[in-house]
Amino acid sequence: MKFFIHTTGCKANQWDSQMISGRLTEKGFLSGSPAEADLIIVNACTVTEGAERDTRRFIANWGQNNKGAQIILTGCHGQVFPEKAFGAHTVIGQGEKFEIEKYLDKRGVFVADTRAFPMEEGRIAGLPAGRTRLFFKIQDGCDRFCAYCIVPFARGIPRSRSMKEVINTMKDLKEKGVKEVVLTGIELSAYRDQATGIDLKGLLRLIEEKETPPRIRLSSIDPLYVDGEFIEIIAKSGKIAKSLHIPLQSGSDRILKKMGRIYTGSYIRGMIERLATSIDGIGIGLDVIAGFPGEDEERFMETYGLIDSLDIYYLHVFPFSERKGTKAAAMEGKVPKEVKKQRVSLLKDLDAAKRRKYYERFLDTEALIIPEGKLYKGVYMRGYSDNYLPVYLPYKKALENNLIKVKIKGIEGEILMGEQVEG
Repeated sequence: MKFFIHTTGCKANQWDSQMISGRLTEKGFLSGSPAEADLIIVNACTVTEGAERDTRRFIANWGQNNKGAQIILTGCHGQVFPEKAFGAHTVIGQGEKFEIEKYLDKRGVFVADTRAFPMEEGRIAGLPAGRTRLFFKIQDGCDRFCAYCIVPFARGIPRSRSMKEVINTMKDLKEKGVKEVVLTGIELSAYRDQATGIDLKGLLRLIEEKETPPRIRLSSIDPLYVDGEFIEIIAKSGKIAKSLHIPLQSGSDRILKKMGRIYTGSYIRGMIERLATSIDGIGIGLDVIAGFPGEDEERFMETYGLIDSLDIYYLHVFPFSERKGTKAAAMEGKVPKEVKKQRVSLLKDLDAAKRRKYYERFLDTEALIIPEGKLYKGVYMRGYSDNYLPVYLPYKKALENNLIKVKIKGIEGEILMGEQVEG
């Protein structure tokens, strides 16, 4: 029996799909394409209207083109909006998906409350030997209930993988040949080992001493967690990548307050200046929401102006998506769709300019990358530097999954080109 998993959304979802795949592989299932699969699993994000639209289209497509397959809808969408099955035969929740074999050939909705779910066991069965990068979920859940966010309803209360399991898994990943691990979570800064009380900073200090893959990258980190101690840990580490992704969401103090974000634009400016001063060349990315209720032109320009003035690398830009059940869904001052579209376009142009400027800083410098096996434009392979620069070079099979030194030679279109430095 063959299965196919379609995953949308965050890095935590990527990990969850790896766990589902490993479990099915242990049960004797084989991975296949959606066209040949007997079981199609849709592990779906529901953070935005766009994510929901993509899920609907995928299910409609394969429901038509592979009528013999059972389609199971799960993930955050299945948990929060089980009534929106889009033609899937079965809908299961966040806890149920880690026992997915129980729902084969069943039809209907099987969704329990997520709030008290424990962390799933972090087995890595089925992981291909020599895989370059792996997302490792060490934390799940969030209880902040920001006004725009459906995630607390979809993921439940914060919970963390034990420190012992994290260390043991990291050692296992090193032995399997994984070169880079991305530590991820729904609210990574909420990590806390239940037995010892050690937080994320303590875990990072411990990881520095233990057997792990050579490079460790952090996924999205809350702005308020980035204090002097955290910056010092990153700056002094020989393992932790010098790149951070920070959910800014807005640069307007008034909009941040409406969102339920408890920091200010001034705080963000100071934090990023400290990062840039303390960690040379650090790559900083920001999440930004355009068109939150009440964001008039002046509020938007506060956001644009703040970001334009910051020493950052890139942006992830999202138009505000109204999600049923969140506080923002009931707020007045809705921003017209066309205005949101225009603001997204302006911010994406700013993103492109920031990326280009950041790339230019590193021309004629050397970097360590881990080339991946995927082929680009038929001739190139790609690897990421410590500070998350995507460097392309001519494809050579022997370079896959090896930490190599390259010289960054130039920019071709939007591609940063490099060549291997021998010796």
